Amino acid sequence: MKLLVTGATGKLGNKIVETLLKTVPANELAVSVRSVEKAEKWKELGVEVRHGDFDQPATLDAAFAGIDRLLIISADGDNETRIRQHTDAVEAAKRAGVGFIAYTSLADASDSTIFLAPVHRITEEAIRQAGIPYSFLRNNWYLENEISSIGAVLAGAPWLTSAGSGKVGWATQQDYAEAAAAVLAGKGHENTIYELSGPLLSQEELAAALGTVLGKDVPVQQVDDNTYADIMKGAGVPDFVIPILVGIQQGIREGALEIRSNDFEKLLGRPVTPISEGLAGLVEGLKVN
Repeated sequence: MKLLVTGATGKLGNKIVETLLKTVPANELAVSVRSVEKAEKWKELGVEVRHGDFDQPATLDAAFAGIDRLLIISADGDNETRIRQHTDAVEAAKRAGVGFIAYTSLADASDSTIFLAPVHRITEEAIRQAGIPYSFLRNNWYLENEISSIGAVLAGAPWLTSAGSGKVGWATQQDYAEAAAAVLAGKGHENTIYELSGPLLSQEELAAALGTVLGKDVPVQQVDDNTYADIMKGAGVPDFVIPILVGIQQGIREGALEIRSNDFEKLLGRPVTPISEGLAGLVEGLKVN
């Protein structure tokens, strides 16, 4: 049995490979990466490192050759680019005769109105159309996505949001990594969909949890989308990123990430990491850096 993880030098990919190596022999594990040089540490541990660039579909045929179970970690970029990259990867997996695809998708991808959803909806459909057994890991939201906001609070700013009362199922990347590893290396996950959502919290509740970690009150500044965009621009956020951030806030406000599910616990075999523990780890990391 040969397993392969794409994007294995990214933050999530790193954590997934580290988790897999705790139970899977290194010689049964391969990674597909854009830069082989950046994956040297995996090679040193006995993991097979293959060159696979989602922008060069021809490289994916060799990268996926002889692979039984494949984890496609969703790529970065604009929606159009990601859709092209993902569908090329699925087509390459089909040509290579891959027996199973796990894919890191988005919460409620089939019906979500959040602007990120089309990428995942189209990718899921491409995998279904390929006729390959699959598991869709519908990740809600990484707690690590809030690092910049946490850093601003540490610098004395309020928690800024235009998400209103919308709730989010935040969880740590490590929890998402362990869930993905469990599906890729496990059995009985063919043609499944897992909604991976932590306990639902509003912006105020997350800020309160952060305040408890910091031992101080963290005020929340609720603004409209235009004001949020202006503040982001004033903080030096690149112009092309601002609509993305605003779109995320809007999606949260409209309930796009308010997904209740215990699928996480099923895959982890334990409760998700408490939000206070996850926040404490991020705060410590920011202080060290």
